[in-house]
Amino acid sequence: MSKNILIVGASSGIGLETAKLLIAKGYQVYSASRNQPDLAGTNHITWDAQNPDNQVFASLPDEIHGIIYCPGTINLKPFHRLSQDDFKNDFQINVLGAVSVIQAILPKLKKADGASIVMFSTVAAKLGMGFHASVAASKGAIEGLTLSLAAELAPAKIRVNCIAPSLTDTPLAKNLLSSDEKKDASNKRHPIGRFGTSTDIANIASFLISDESSWITGQIMGVDGGMGSIKMM
Repeated sequence: MSKNILIVGASSGIGLETAKLLIAKGYQVYSASRNQPDLAGTNHITWDAQNPDNQVFASLPDEIHGIIYCPGTINLKPFHRLSQDDFKNDFQINVLGAVSVIQAILPKLKKADGASIVMFSTVAAKLGMGFHASVAASKGAIEGLTLSLAAELAPAKIRVNCIAPSLTDTPLAKNLLSSDEKKDASNKRHPIGRFGTSTDIANIASFLISDESSWITGQIMGVDGGMGSIKMM
């Protein structure tokens, strides 16, 4: 039986690359986002993390074997310039959107008799980085949510893990990699010598959603070119 996977945010970047990988591996992929992915083989549902409507998920199959929640924000400002609305918007997209989807799909995950949830944090939630106060706060909440849900849902055979990337070449990060100078500077900040690609992250997401990772839950996985754990001499 082909497994049913819901990718929230599959219209671009990491979500789109993950959808491509899973379709190639024979998964049945369902997409939920504001825009429909330009990708054959997905079943699309229009859904907005800023205004979540959970009724749209009623059309999904009774069994869902995995959720990959990809929406994110990069709102980098000095702390004194961050408004309450900045924090609320980041929290809505990064955290409450994920909560909304998981709560809506949870009965379908439980029926699958073995399922996986993958969410996304950032290296900045672990490594103190200036101008990241809002996004790091909301992604730190995602890490706490990951651990709590992993504990609560383990008896239902639902695994919950989180990927914490560093800077990755996606449409969301285009302003941070908009010139050769910025790209070169970013490469030098990563011990492995380069910034990440969507494929780097999608490979891990597809692994965590698969049975190959069936004994992995409650993990915050740094996929960051070593930035979060290595200091070069």
